[in-house]
Amino acid sequence: MSETHESTLWRTWRRYRSVPIIYRIAVAFALGTALGATVGEQAGALSPLGDLFLRLLEMLIIPIVVFTLLGGMRKLTPSRLGKVGGLTVGLYVVTTTIAAAIGLAVANLFDPGRGVEFTGGEAQEAEPPTVTEVLLGIVPENPLGAMAEGDILATIFFVIVFGLALTMVREATDEEAIADAIDGFFAFVDAGTEALFKIVWGVMEYGVVGVFALMAASIGTEGLGAIVQLGSLVGVIALGIVIHMTVTYLGVMTIGILGQSPMAFLNGAKDAMLTAFAIRSSSGTLPVTVADADESLRIDESVYGFSLPLGATINMDGAAIRQAVTAVFAANLVGVSLGLGEQVLVLATVILISVGTAGVPGAGLIMLTVILSAIGLPLEIVGFVAGVDPILGRIATTNNVTGDLAVSSVVAKWTDAIDLTEGAWSDAPTPAGGDEDVATND
Repeated sequence: MSETHESTLWRTWRRYRSVPIIYRIAVAFALGTALGATVGEQAGALSPLGDLFLRLLEMLIIPIVVFTLLGGMRKLTPSRLGKVGGLTVGLYVVTTTIAAAIGLAVANLFDPGRGVEFTGGEAQEAEPPTVTEVLLGIVPENPLGAMAEGDILATIFFVIVFGLALTMVREATDEEAIADAIDGFFAFVDAGTEALFKIVWGVMEYGVVGVFALMAASIGTEGLGAIVQLGSLVGVIALGIVIHMTVTYLGVMTIGILGQSPMAFLNGAKDAMLTAFAIRSSSGTLPVTVADADESLRIDESVYGFSLPLGATINMDGAAIRQAVTAVFAANLVGVSLGLGEQVLVLATVILISVGTAGVPGAGLIMLTVILSAIGLPLEIVGFVAGVDPILGRIATTNNVTGDLAVSSVVAKWTDAIDLTEGAWSDAPTPAGGDEDVATND
């Protein structure tokens, strides 16, 4: 290869890399959709390229959880862990409840499913988890087995217990060798976290190819017909999610509590939001969500190391809206009117099962079988709405990930663990009447 040709390739590569990754992925998303719609099922040949992207992200989930949680534990005393944990879990429960209520409200207002022909379908019944099963499932019988199986809740529990035990031993020990060993271990964790961030952005570079392939294969296989036929369902769910994100995350949490510009928050969360929309997986997006929290939103690791892995598992605001609307849609399909009791049951079921639902593509259909069983509607409806699962999963997952970052930002503000003068916040004006005081990281 001549020196001139090599120089041209290098300049082209640098010019390509100068375009922010967010825009390159957006273009890949649009081009993949167009290709899938144009060539149809033949685009399915690109599936392996998209699957590789998902595998690379999945490869990082458990390491990200372990290293960021351990890093966070180093900065948390037992009393602080209780405060951060209590605020985080409490906010997740509150936002999920609000989301489900919004979903039921917009569904009752617009009545999706009226006049749509029910063509039937196949579904597999799922048993709703009991409270006992959910609680016991958090404690792993084998911590290493839980990590190997990708059981995030069980992994979080063990890492928190182990990390907290290390900090307690470090504070209490008088033996220099033990103290040095624990300090060395946490130094290794810090180095490992930095290395994981490097891997994350390498994966995101490949994500341009991966997202293109995912969209081409998905649209080519599923087609656009189902989206048109089930437009009322998609439209009402999208409206509920827009209302929730605008009012709850941007209005109450960003302007009301943080005292910051909504555009600053969206700018700081945009990488995670677009990735979530592209791959339909809160867990798969976790490496990118962590990077946004650390580098753009300037949240301290002591908060996001706990809140984000937990949120990827139990914070399912988008899924709550989706399931609430779909329940009303399903009832309308078969000519059944859901009374107040049934709708309260839907609300309670959504909140309960969100704890045990994996943040991966297709999990929404499993949740739906549980809810339909709880209110006595035919499970065949799952097969009918499965055609629009890709688009519903994308918008719901985008909501979930945005909620993770919004809750993490608020908890960090309340615990003085966010720098609102740096990152995405630095160039944005403070809303009129907003809180001008900021908390800074040490």
